[in-house]
Amino acid sequence: MPTRRFTTVHDLRRNHRAELLSALYVDGPLTRPELSAATGLSAGTVSNVVNDLIDAGAVVEAGALDSSGGRPRILLRVSPTRGYAIGVSIGPRHIQAGVFDLAMTELSRIDQPLPAESRDPEQAARQIDAVTDEVIRTAGVDRAQVLGLGVGVSGVVEHGDEILVSAPTMGWDAVPLARLLQHGRGIPLFIDNGAKNMGQAELWFGAGRGAQEAVVALLSSGVGAAIVTHGNVYQGASSSAGEWGHMTVEVGGRRCGCGARGCLEAYIGAEAIIDRYRQLTGRRTDPYADDQTVLAAIVAAAPDDPEARRVIDETALYLGTGVANLINLINPERIIIGGWAGLLLGDQILPAVREIARENALRVPYRDATIHLAELGVDAAIVGAAALPIAEFLRTGGAAAQTPAVSGVMIRS
Repeated sequence: MPTRRFTTVHDLRRNHRAELLSALYVDGPLTRPELSAATGLSAGTVSNVVNDLIDAGAVVEAGALDSSGGRPRILLRVSPTRGYAIGVSIGPRHIQAGVFDLAMTELSRIDQPLPAESRDPEQAARQIDAVTDEVIRTAGVDRAQVLGLGVGVSGVVEHGDEILVSAPTMGWDAVPLARLLQHGRGIPLFIDNGAKNMGQAELWFGAGRGAQEAVVALLSSGVGAAIVTHGNVYQGASSSAGEWGHMTVEVGGRRCGCGARGCLEAYIGAEAIIDRYRQLTGRRTDPYADDQTVLAAIVAAAPDDPEARRVIDETALYLGTGVANLINLINPERIIIGGWAGLLLGDQILPAVREIARENALRVPYRDATIHLAELGVDAAIVGAAALPIAEFLRTGGAAAQTPAVSGVMIRS
């Protein structure tokens, strides 16, 4: 016999708070009648719950709209200073951190290199702790008002009894990152895959706004994707959905960092593009320059350098084919290409990517899809990480997170 589920008045109230807060955060400022229309809640319920949220300091008035023949309609928004979120992005070569208010105004930022020796999980955790302390100090915010610390990492993040991170580019295999982070004991901690975080940021604040079925494809040192369905970022059975970069595009092809051959990442990841250029030309690039500088030089040379042009054209071919596979498999309304490498290649290859996707995708799903560049730039990494504690704040109707280490939670856009 199935177990009956009961909804208490407290649960219902919390759910209503979450619905209204989410609507205000994503689409606000809104009036009370607009909130009622957007959520389907009655005018009376909206009025009562909004009053609660105002009393709790989670919602504030944001001006008024003239109303013909009646009282002005008051606009409402989530209070920017109700709390603060920290976003940290850690990759194979660098670590970024930032503090944001609830209007996503950046209050402080740190960007540091991550030396090879610091990729050791314990040392990386200590560096995350250090940059977190530093951005809180430089932002000048009260630690008690920090809603949480969101951390974005490359690789697979398993959400279970313990959060485990497997990141081949970092040399990590089932690393218990939450346990290693000291801030999990004081500030609520949220960890998820960086591509998913960046996808959430684009969904809320960038090129994905308003999309219910979308894919945000990220190209950097690695390649990943955030798959958005019904307005939410899809996680999968073990939270590893979106490893698009490890789709096989050439059987027995180039060796990928994951150990397999022929992965898409082995052709369109920044390291792979640079490596293909070196192999084709026999030229050495500056050993002291970072990947972003080297790739920018290859892109800049492409109009006059036939070998650079060939590498860029091949990258467009593989990326367009990968996008066609996404269109056929997922049938999204929008595909957004981002990540620092994707944006660096951006305008130069986007027309070719669209044409190659058209040639390789089925007609009907291609007709329904549009292909765009991301709008948030490299900021999407830490904005997306900061979105993790904000999503929990919205999901709980403005309540403070109690759990010291929880998985990423995404909110409908």
